[in-house]
Amino acid sequence: MSPFPDGAPCWADAMFPDVAAARDFYGQVLGWTFDDLGEEYGNYTMALVDGKPVAALMPVMPGPDAPALWNLYLATSDAAAVTGRVEGLGGTVAMGPEDVGGFGITSSLRDPAGTAFSLWQPNTHPGFGLTEVPGAYAWAEVYTRDAAATDRFFPELFGYQVGVMEDPEMDFRIWSVAGRPVLGRMAMTDDFPPEVPSYVNVYFSVPDCDAALDTAVRLGGQVHYGPTTTPFGRFAAVSDQQGASFSVIDTGTTEGEMPPMT
Repeated sequence: MSPFPDGAPCWADAMFPDVAAARDFYGQVLGWTFDDLGEEYGNYTMALVDGKPVAALMPVMPGPDAPALWNLYLATSDAAAVTGRVEGLGGTVAMGPEDVGGFGITSSLRDPAGTAFSLWQPNTHPGFGLTEVPGAYAWAEVYTRDAAATDRFFPELFGYQVGVMEDPEMDFRIWSVAGRPVLGRMAMTDDFPPEVPSYVNVYFSVPDCDAALDTAVRLGGQVHYGPTTTPFGRFAAVSDQQGASFSVIDTGTTEGEMPPMT
């Protein structure tokens, strides 16, 4: 059984052309240490905080050039059942469900707007060993170019309760499980470059947002938005030196009042 409720983020990993360079980057920016599981498991490399797994890095699959990117896994107690409902809701099954070396069962999916994500039904690997501490997973948001399609798909697939943020400057929703917020949904605007598709943005906690950005830029990363201080924390959207996008957030530095939700 998963320690995470169905529909909650439970794991994140990323594929890189150069895993050694990624290890150096994230080791310095997020303070990770690493455990390479070896050739038997495709050199899947666990990222650790205080010896506990918080994410993973892996080499890109053979074939056409693939971009470096982060992938979010949502917990499920029945990957086969959830996967079987995806196409009926307008989504796409790219792979699975399949067993991953006894660690768990996964499927790779897309919502009707093209947002890529995965499922995780755990066996020996339950998912995040730590969350919401420096270096660990903090939050995630679905950025979508078709908010109506995304809003139909995810709540139906996982039974999310939906909260709408009352903010005239953005179309933002929070999806909850049993009253606990687990995932955000942001409608993409014309401010986003047209070549950027719908995607999931993964946030990692840092003790100092500005210091993390300085390190990221020094190592060849880019800052795409921020830093900015909000009621949720001081955060910024960045990419590493291989182009994988993510965000960093210092939840201890806040400003302003929490926006009302309906």
